[in-house]
Amino acid sequence: MTGGLRDEPVDRDHGPGFGAAFEAGAEAMLVLDPDADRIVDANDAAARLLGQARSVLRGMAASALHPGQRPALIVFTQGVLAKGRWWTHTLTPRHGAGRALTLEVVGAVLPDGLVLFTLYDLDERRQRQVDREADRHMRAGLSEWQRMERIFRDIERENQLILRAAGEGIYGVNAEGVTTFLNPAAERMLGWAAADLVGRDMHSTVHHTHPDGCHYPHRDCPIYAAFRDGAVHQVDDEVFWRRDGTSFPVEYTSTPIRDRGALVGAVIVFRDVSQRREADERLRQALAEVVSLRERLELENAYLKEEIRAGSHHQGIIGRSPAIEAIRRQIDLVAGTDATVLITGESGTGKELIARAIHEASRRRERPLVRVNCAAVPRELFESEFFGHAKGAFTGALRDRVGRFELADGGTLFLDEVGEIPLDLQSKLLRVLQERSFERVGEERTRAVDVRLVAATNRDLKEEVRRGRFRGDLYFRLNVFPIGATPLRERPEDIPLIAQHMLTGAAHRLGVPEPRLTEGDVRRLLRYAWPGNVRELENVIERGVILAQRGRLRLDLSELEETAPRDAARPAPATAAPGRRPYNEAERRARDRAEIVEALALCGGKVFGPGGAADLLGLPPTTLASRIKSYGIPKK
Repeated sequence: MTGGLRDEPVDRDHGPGFGAAFEAGAEAMLVLDPDADRIVDANDAAARLLGQARSVLRGMAASALHPGQRPALIVFTQGVLAKGRWWTHTLTPRHGAGRALTLEVVGAVLPDGLVLFTLYDLDERRQRQVDREADRHMRAGLSEWQRMERIFRDIERENQLILRAAGEGIYGVNAEGVTTFLNPAAERMLGWAAADLVGRDMHSTVHHTHPDGCHYPHRDCPIYAAFRDGAVHQVDDEVFWRRDGTSFPVEYTSTPIRDRGALVGAVIVFRDVSQRREADERLRQALAEVVSLRERLELENAYLKEEIRAGSHHQGIIGRSPAIEAIRRQIDLVAGTDATVLITGESGTGKELIARAIHEASRRRERPLVRVNCAAVPRELFESEFFGHAKGAFTGALRDRVGRFELADGGTLFLDEVGEIPLDLQSKLLRVLQERSFERVGEERTRAVDVRLVAATNRDLKEEVRRGRFRGDLYFRLNVFPIGATPLRERPEDIPLIAQHMLTGAAHRLGVPEPRLTEGDVRRLLRYAWPGNVRELENVIERGVILAQRGRLRLDLSELEETAPRDAARPAPATAAPGRRPYNEAERRARDRAEIVEALALCGGKVFGPGGAADLLGLPPTTLASRIKSYGIPKK
């Protein structure tokens, strides 16, 4: 949908129509020409729903029917064309009277580039559901009422054998709530003799207090409600109180009793569900332990899969420059030890790749490498993220959670952007590094942990310590073996190798033939200073693969070539030549965010798995989840 009508639109106002199903259908249907932004036809059901005559709807601009929603309409229509069929709740077309309609719109592709919109009124659908539920409850209530009526008739005939044989507690109350009878099972469960309860107010005797100890007013009691509204009331989450002051959980049914059409009382049938609740709780605890174990195994599996994906994507550290050779020698030296490593360097220089190489060359390679992006962890969740928490430790802690330190036990913990940890929380990290033990939030048990730590930062931590923004003792604990990741502009001889490697990987991920990287392409890449380093180069290459035509890589370097020249130390906005626009990190982030939002829309909000946004963008799922959080993109 481009938003403009065709120069010579096809006149279908009086055409052959779209068949009997369209004309006589009970559901509202519109046929749209997306290229012309035009409603080709509408059936009578659509005219009624939208409050517009068919003659008015025919030829109307589809965007005019959705004022203020043109972008959403375009995205949805493109999704329908891409998928063949799609649905949304976000479009709210206007009724002829001016009000917005709450609809579900289902789109499907028709021949000749047309799109069929089927409109479902959600308010009407909810009302039908309410009517169905009311009918179901009415039928169930009638059956229960008839059953209890038969019991009452037996009582009237003084058939005490039924009451005495029943394993469930049964008692009756009159319209004032006074007890009229009590069977032996009720006597045993309540601890009261029938003679002591008959003639007493039943609610104030056995039903006076909620499970949490607060007062239970008569007016709120479902038992009394039965002979006030004449309905059957079934309850399964309350307690009755014994004569000795203890309580027990019950399920009960309160059924109204009528005499010549007048409500005269109610019969209550109840059972003690203590043993069942205890069994349920034991089962819940067992399931919680299973869930906790499964969560840990799933997380470990996810990290292992992430390592495999990362390994297959990068296939090692690429380059032949002296700087890269020096890094390889440092990795060989430190990998065989358990020394803590601090990797420094600008964003996009491959710090995580160096951490993975250290882990893969170490004795811990059979255990997971667990990565934590410290910049993405909210302050209030820092301890829970690192050390885990016990169920009920804070609001929202619905079950035990394994922290990253525990998950990395026996393996390697990679703290990315370690310089972003708030100063007041750094002491907690330091304590674990010193003592090799920790406690989950809300738990007193101390857990030992065997973790090899690798940290990375793009900050100058020594300067941060001098300014009082990073603890000196933590810095020295981390800086046992420093490795510096060299910026791409300082090793230009590696650019052709990295570009070719990324070109092959991008073509494989996108399922397209691998285009050629020409000498001219390489010269253009070498002229740029790459402030975003390898990550920026990867984005440019992947975009070039997507735009490739007839086997020729199409590098969109217009913006890059407007920035500072290759021999500059780095792009400097204050000294850029006239007419050259400097590198703008805010614009790059805006583009990244827009691409993620578009991918999520096309994938229906799915992030992980086949057909998800991560798969579409060629990103690891954890990376995409981190960027969604970093850019503040709503989960929906």
